[in-house]
Amino acid sequence: MTSIGGMRSIGARIVLWYALTATAALAGLFVAGHYLLERYLLHQLDELVEVQFKQLKASLGPDYRSLTPALVDDRIREVTESASALFYIDMHESMTNRFFKSHNLHGLSIPDLRGLHTYTTSLDPIGALRVSEFRLPPFDVTVATPLAPVRDLMDGYRRVFLGLLAGMLLLTVGIGWILSELILRPVRLMQATAMRIRSDNLAERIPVGTVKDEFSQLALFLNQMFDRLENSFAEIRRFAADASHELKTPLSLVRLHAERLLTGGGLSPAQREALQVQLEELQRVNQIIEELLFLSRADANAVSLALRECRPAEFLGSFAPDAAALAEHRGQVFVCRHHGAGLVAIDVNRLRQVLLNLLVNALAVSPPRGVVDLESVVADGVWRLSMIDDGPGLSPAQCERIFERFVRFTPATGDPPGSGLGLAISQSIVRLHKGTIRATSGDVGRGLRIVIELPAAAAPPEPDLNGASDAVHAPDRLAA
Repeated sequence: MTSIGGMRSIGARIVLWYALTATAALAGLFVAGHYLLERYLLHQLDELVEVQFKQLKASLGPDYRSLTPALVDDRIREVTESASALFYIDMHESMTNRFFKSHNLHGLSIPDLRGLHTYTTSLDPIGALRVSEFRLPPFDVTVATPLAPVRDLMDGYRRVFLGLLAGMLLLTVGIGWILSELILRPVRLMQATAMRIRSDNLAERIPVGTVKDEFSQLALFLNQMFDRLENSFAEIRRFAADASHELKTPLSLVRLHAERLLTGGGLSPAQREALQVQLEELQRVNQIIEELLFLSRADANAVSLALRECRPAEFLGSFAPDAAALAEHRGQVFVCRHHGAGLVAIDVNRLRQVLLNLLVNALAVSPPRGVVDLESVVADGVWRLSMIDDGPGLSPAQCERIFERFVRFTPATGDPPGSGLGLAISQSIVRLHKGTIRATSGDVGRGLRIVIELPAAAAPPEPDLNGASDAVHAPDRLAA
């Protein structure tokens, strides 16, 4: 998953949206619960204060108007002293200023908010109070009770709320991740299948679930699209094969007549040069046709290999002298090193064609007196061949595209580019050998590296080609 800041993953967005939505819903419930609980507790306090006033009124009796202030004080204190920690009472008569105050007020007066009969106020040093005013003519009775228990309860509620909110956030992230995995599993399956469907593997299709939902409809739509692509590729390949086959005969006739004119005499030097250019271009066109025919047959699995088991050292021992001669002709050096023992099942001619393609490309991009290395290792059931040149290398994007058909990158030496089919043919041959081929650049500190990996079997130890190849080509390298 990607980070939330630059979110590109649908799974991450599902987790984020689910976690935020669930947490926000829980937070909303807690806020509403906080408000309702606080209102309920205040209402309970108001009822408690009202009960206290009724007890006070009952203690005074119906003849309270005729009582002396001392008697009023005695009767009220009989009721209130036992609850002095819970209630604060202030009773006064505005006309005669005759009043009663509970001892716990310490001579202070409860603040009076005009126009309100039930309210919350604060009195130093007692603290927050819930106050209710009652009329007992000719007296005004104010009864208050501390708000501290309610506020302590609400503080505990908020602490529990914050803890549950944090836990809810973590829980919803985990649940959201599980849900995203379940929801996006069909999409990831489609993606994995679609990644495997390429021009050389168009027959595979995305599995369609039994449940008829949006994902199954999408899979059906993609499969229909791949059907159309497969048909289009098949028609293109058929056209390429048919066109290549049909072009061979007229091109052969054109070449035959051009050769007759060239050998017949009576041509000026300019005409002979023009005919020679035509013959060279015809040869190039014939080569392209042969390459297209091979690729068409490879795509149709119609190419058969003459496989035989051989030792890599023996195969390279016959290839290295020819490669060294080709490099020396161009003023460059070829070095071959081999390590390890094993047996490989290969079509010698086809694999030689692959290595020659790679060598020609490596020499084309390497500077004069440059070195092309072929490193061969047999280990862990794999024969790994690495062709490394001294060229400028390629970008990662170019390394990905280098095996595509008709993709050509102009050599730094200025040599004319080939048809753009050599590496595509090399890839097809390697795949026919159940192997892989890839390109990397700059990872060994120089140029481009083409790596071929083929399956190998264990065998008795074989001679090491490293010493022989270095001994043969060391003079050339030193001369360079």
